[in-house]
Amino acid sequence: MLTKRTSKNQITIPKAIAEKFKDVEYFRVTEEGGRIILTPVTLTEANVLERVREKIKKLGISEEEVEEAVKWARGQ
Repeated sequence: MLTKRTSKNQITIPKAIAEKFKDVEYFRVTEEGGRIILTPVTLTEANVLERVREKIKKLGISEEEVEEAVKWARGQ
């Protein structure tokens, strides 16, 4: 099967493959030996929270800044 990457870096998964994963919404994308590998992922609340924490840490945002942002968003 052949697929083409669009100018927006999107790739359509061929129907025969997509049908095998019809209940999967998210895939982890990795590269190995020049190949793109899609692995089905089930996101749980814990997975999402961990990813948010990783992103906050990467951006250098402190716990206090997060608390202030939450208070602001809640209008307190």
